[in-house]
Amino acid sequence: MSDNQLRVVWIYPDLLSTYGDQGNVLVVERRARQRGLDVARLDVRSDQPIPTSGDIYLIGGGEDRPQRLAAERLRRDGGLHRAVENGAIVFSVCAGYQILGHEFINDLGQREPGLGLIDVVSVRGEGERCVGDVLGDIDPRLGLPPLTGFENHQGVTHLGPTARPFAQVRLGNGNGTGDGTEGAYNDTVFGTYMHGPVLARNPLIADLLLKLALDVNALPPTDDRWYEALRGERIAAAQQPA
Repeated sequence: MSDNQLRVVWIYPDLLSTYGDQGNVLVVERRARQRGLDVARLDVRSDQPIPTSGDIYLIGGGEDRPQRLAAERLRRDGGLHRAVENGAIVFSVCAGYQILGHEFINDLGQREPGLGLIDVVSVRGEGERCVGDVLGDIDPRLGLPPLTGFENHQGVTHLGPTARPFAQVRLGNGNGTGDGTEGAYNDTVFGTYMHGPVLARNPLIADLLLKLALDVNALPPTDDRWYEALRGERIAAAQQPA
């Protein structure tokens, strides 16, 4: 942060903003303002350069061709790489998650280079599409309650040795590898297949991003009754028999 202002960057809303993922940036902005923080939000379209001075960067899901276009432009731009080198926090969902890895399969059926910010590789799954509610247990090192979200993807993401699973699923597919993992993260970069939007369902993940960006261990309390009601509703619905 500079001048006591938190800078939140929403990457390519014109390409990567399906399944309500734009709600994630709204939640981060809201959670920060509830703590009295001055927030500068910047929505960066795909024809604009990525600023390197942001504190938190969010990137959402998208269809196959927009995903390829986003990856091409992010590679050429280089701004997100420089931002991470400066210590920025990145949270990505679905197509955005795949882009942050080493490679994924694009809409042409070819291997598309990613940004290499998380040690993962994504391929196209051979079975049924992964669609439905997910429940999981987030890595205990992050100190967060159970994960709730909605997945809708054909991709299968394999974690390399330096990537830690974001969660272990109790219900759903997650990364699609069959090992029960969901998402991946390193110290400052996070990826997940969860929509929902995931930060509305899991507001304490948004708080984690804020704490990392602010370099603090705790935030002032806030009214979470609405979020907890939503969480309870979605968790209960996911656990109902099919």
